[in-house]
Amino acid sequence: MKKEREILHLDLDAFYASVEVLDNPTLRGKPVIVGGGVKRGVVSAASYEARKFGVHSSIPMAKARRLCPHGVFLPVRMERYKEISDRVFGIFRRYTPLVDPVSLDEAFLDVTASVQLFGTPEEIARKIRAEVRAETGLTVSAGVASSKLVAKIASDMNKPDGLAVVPRGKEREFLAPLQVGKLWGVGETTRSALAEMGVMKIADLAGIPEDAVVRKLGKHGAHLHRLAHGIDDREVEPEREIQSMGRENTFDEDLLEILDLRGQLLDIATRAAARLRNHRLKGRTVTLKVKYSDFRLVTREVTLPHGIDDGGEIFRQALTLLEKTEAGKKPVRLLGIYLSNFGGEPVRDAGSEQISLFGYPPQPGVPAPRSPGARDPARTAKLNEAVDRIRGKYGEKGARPGTLAGKDKK
Repeated sequence: MKKEREILHLDLDAFYASVEVLDNPTLRGKPVIVGGGVKRGVVSAASYEARKFGVHSSIPMAKARRLCPHGVFLPVRMERYKEISDRVFGIFRRYTPLVDPVSLDEAFLDVTASVQLFGTPEEIARKIRAEVRAETGLTVSAGVASSKLVAKIASDMNKPDGLAVVPRGKEREFLAPLQVGKLWGVGETTRSALAEMGVMKIADLAGIPEDAVVRKLGKHGAHLHRLAHGIDDREVEPEREIQSMGRENTFDEDLLEILDLRGQLLDIATRAAARLRNHRLKGRTVTLKVKYSDFRLVTREVTLPHGIDDGGEIFRQALTLLEKTEAGKKPVRLLGIYLSNFGGEPVRDAGSEQISLFGYPPQPGVPAPRSPGARDPARTAKLNEAVDRIRGKYGEKGARPGTLAGKDKK
């Protein structure tokens, strides 16, 4: 007998546009449109204020400007969206390892085994939504159901910032009044074919014999007929095992000065560490990537006896690797730090030696902090958690090592 499942579909509301408003509160209440260039670009996201003028994702930017000439048009900042997405998905993983990403702003969660720890599926959805809002300032719409299909459709019902729960056994009743195009796999061609059969709503499809649908649509018809009854057996498939994770910077101008390179390395290490923690990972292998001005690429790596996720420790290891390159002698175009060799789900081990984010070991040319941070894993973990919350809500510059204060990427 197949186990009954509890599925959540979580969708960040107008994600790209909402991040822009988060970073620039003066945009709140204005029609914000994020996308490519005017000539050939398309809209990637539109705030709900912009949608009132008919602007939505995937339409040409030129059309969006005609529909909403007074809108605020902004370029895509993918790195920032990825940063926030990592933070949000880290919140998802607090409740279940079964997280199936659809995109940067959307995921399915199987919380069947989580109810014993965190309460009912509805309570879990409410907790996640509250934590995302508190830690990032963003809103999430959620659908709770027994299948991916119904949870997905439910999450669209009360947007933005909505929550819809479809009780087990009520799937067909919930789907019945909806247009058949709401079902996955019903495009224009299929919709036209179903219309020829008098099928306009999902209830119409559920009410006719399956063999009639199969004669019209082939095997695909049998699948759609099952969906119309709310039957969707697809599993929540966690993302494939991550092999490596990190960050890199490509500089507008090649860097030669070692102090500049160290500053960049510290920035990259801090961001790489935050990303690791959002994924609840620690890496044993640290790889430094250096691309010179002539585009020659070199890598250096070190494998540690234990995994790390702290920016200070990552910086120290990467700095040692940097000294084994020609950086400082040859102009550098790109620096990157990647961690790998994760070795499964990390456990915060009191015996693991880590360095406080702001307690970096003294380095030539890098000012030492006023009071060196103690090598206290518990203190470091708490500090990192606080920093992650600040950075998740206010951006990567919301909390930075003091040596980077007032400095922007080159």
